[in-house]
Amino acid sequence: MSNTMIAVIGIIILLILLVAGMNIGAAMMAVGFFGVWYFRGFTPAMTVFATVPFTQATMYSFAVIPLFVLMGQFAFMSGISSDLFDFANKWLGSLKGGLAMATVAACAAFSAICGSTAATAATMGVVALPEMRKYGYDDGLACGSIAAGGTLGILIPPSTGFIIYGIVAGQSIGALFAAGVMPGILLAICYIFSIAITVRVRPGLAPKSEKFTWKEKIIAIKGGLGMIILFAIVIGGMFTGFFSANEASCVGAFVGLLFMAFKRQLTWKNFITCLRDTLKTTGMVLFILIGAYVFGQFLAFSRMPMTMADWITGLGVNRYVVLVSVIIMYVILGCFMDSLAMVMLTVPIFQPIMEDLGFDMVWYGVVMIMVMECGLITPPVGMNVYIVSGVAKDVPLMNIFKGVAPMVGGMIVAIIFIILFPDIALWLPSIVKLA
Repeated sequence: MSNTMIAVIGIIILLILLVAGMNIGAAMMAVGFFGVWYFRGFTPAMTVFATVPFTQATMYSFAVIPLFVLMGQFAFMSGISSDLFDFANKWLGSLKGGLAMATVAACAAFSAICGSTAATAATMGVVALPEMRKYGYDDGLACGSIAAGGTLGILIPPSTGFIIYGIVAGQSIGALFAAGVMPGILLAICYIFSIAITVRVRPGLAPKSEKFTWKEKIIAIKGGLGMIILFAIVIGGMFTGFFSANEASCVGAFVGLLFMAFKRQLTWKNFITCLRDTLKTTGMVLFILIGAYVFGQFLAFSRMPMTMADWITGLGVNRYVVLVSVIIMYVILGCFMDSLAMVMLTVPIFQPIMEDLGFDMVWYGVVMIMVMECGLITPPVGMNVYIVSGVAKDVPLMNIFKGVAPMVGGMIVAIIFIILFPDIALWLPSIVKLA
């Protein structure tokens, strides 16, 4: 049996374990361990198993993960999410379906200080859902806008998805952050247009809009100042070269702590809660990373990625045919797998192929993350849909999937734009000299 076939069998076993509900990191670690054992023997496999967890978990580049997560926890605890929703509502609430649009806009703003889809969806669900219900919004539209808006958490920087991709693919995290800004704004606009079209076709989904005076709109701006200041300090400092991604995460966590103090939320209980939630999230991410590196050793010994790259480049087909095929595969995998698991599993396989075909790896990272976002709101997994369902326990899951369906169309439009016009993603990195 060829090495490539062994690698394929290993991937199939991994997918079976994931579908069966096994922990992502443990599944990749187990398959990777037995794969290395097959190719190199028991002692080398034990050596990998003994050294990889420590060497990967103590890498300096991984420090950005807990610190950016901590920044988001501090910002959430300070109440900035409620301020952002109020700001967005005052400016968009006068439109038909304005509260749902405001939810998407607030999710986009909160993503700029959070970096997690789950945290964005859960946070905005608690803040926005009661308001939309109070004004008589359809539960499907309300929950769907929250689930879709939450996907912006891994696209608008600082994004955990980009951090993981940058580490695994060996790309600049700063360049990836810069590349995610314009696509993130584009996707948010596509979501808002999807809501506008939906409520125009089905007016009963949203009540009449609420009017706000210009004075109320101006006053509400102060609710967005905290996010703007934090984003400007952290991301602006990275883009100008004032500090690195690791230093930016430290600064962001410190400024987030200052916001908590300024908002009078810096209690011992809140501080411990932020540290505990950060520890849980970081532990989960690092365990997946460690598992992915063990699995990556197995793939490297099998030489499957290089064999696939040689085979595909030798076919002589248009490179965009290959890209579309990979995107379709991501959409299918996204229906069954977590987005971080997909990054870990697929980047080592497809990166050599995409590089050989001449695609920019920063641009490809943006496309990959956007396609993975689709899996967060499509059945049967739809992680964000399940998170929102946990907030709105009385809303049937199928109603949420129906409500989010128009936003899936908006996401497809945004992905097509990024593929047709790569400069949407690459323009900002080139301006700030990060590409």
